[in-house]
Amino acid sequence: MPRVSSDTKRILRRIDYPLLFASLGLIIYSLITISSATHINTPSDDRFWYVQRQGLFALMNIFIGAVFLNFDYRGIQQYSKKLYIFNLIMLLAVMLFGHAALGAQRWIQIGPISIQPSEFSKLIMIICMAAILESRVGNLRGLRDLLPVAAYIGLPFVLVLKQPDLGTSLVFMAIFFGMVIVCGIRWKILIGTALLGVASFPFLWNFVLKDYQKMRLMVFLDPNVDPLGSGYHIIQSKIAIGSGMLFGKGIFQGTQSQLNFLPENHTDFIFAVVGEEFGFIGAVILLFLYLVVLWRGIYIAREAADMFGRLLAVGITSMLAFHVLVNVGMTTGIMPVTGIPLPLMSYGVSALTTDILSIAILLNINMRKQKLDFTT
Repeated sequence: MPRVSSDTKRILRRIDYPLLFASLGLIIYSLITISSATHINTPSDDRFWYVQRQGLFALMNIFIGAVFLNFDYRGIQQYSKKLYIFNLIMLLAVMLFGHAALGAQRWIQIGPISIQPSEFSKLIMIICMAAILESRVGNLRGLRDLLPVAAYIGLPFVLVLKQPDLGTSLVFMAIFFGMVIVCGIRWKILIGTALLGVASFPFLWNFVLKDYQKMRLMVFLDPNVDPLGSGYHIIQSKIAIGSGMLFGKGIFQGTQSQLNFLPENHTDFIFAVVGEEFGFIGAVILLFLYLVVLWRGIYIAREAADMFGRLLAVGITSMLAFHVLVNVGMTTGIMPVTGIPLPLMSYGVSALTTDILSIAILLNINMRKQKLDFTT
């Protein structure tokens, strides 16, 4: 029987197993739910086309993440400027060469795979923001100090908003606020910025928001304003979750999802499938797994060996927390509908890749709380 090398043993000892197992649990939960949500309607004769595809890319990304654990995360800091330029090129390419679906131009077709650059953009901006904020910790005393950082993230923010992708744009804001708080920004600056955002709402309503985005806000207040249009998604989602009751109807047994009453049941509204088929207990288990991921993300940020690692961990945790909050909120009707996927659960190559690589970075930061020495 082959012996495990000392380097491998050191890596295994330093892995954050609660984060690892919770993340793997979410991926397994995702594959079970996607298999149930999509086995009737697939683009081929294979009933499990979606789940096989998701599983394949999950394994590929887990392998990439495992390889990344062998390298010090600090090495990516030196590539932050190149990553920022690459990010802008990707987002511009979407505007010029992307294809549209569901009323938005967000995807680039590469062979049989549709890539959504805005998903990768979130992780890239976390890396870039961590690189520029590291030297500004304790120096963000006023708007003059904050404006260059806001402009830095503002350019990709505007490019994503133009797609239009309001959901991902809001994720950028969550990342931004989470990371500048760690840098010691004064609360009165944050409160003032928030009040400015509220005061600008009339301008956004009249000149920025599209008609369908305005309708989503109106539907949030009253889904019956457009029950067969914009309100249809949330009405069917609430019916599905409510009908699951305590233990759910069982896998492959959900009427709303199986009979196609619930739109986007394998992507944005996958939580409604969980509620219908696995019930309140299944939803609680899912939310508990997310709680573990976020708890470990906060822990890793607090214990990071350097400020760059701390900022990375805070940015990733802020992104994941915002995704969970908004996605679960919109499916239960307590937040407006936005196209924000549920991390490690919703079907999608780009989102899954971003989520798994984000978890790999968190694991990497935790492993190097004390620098590993591979020379002895």
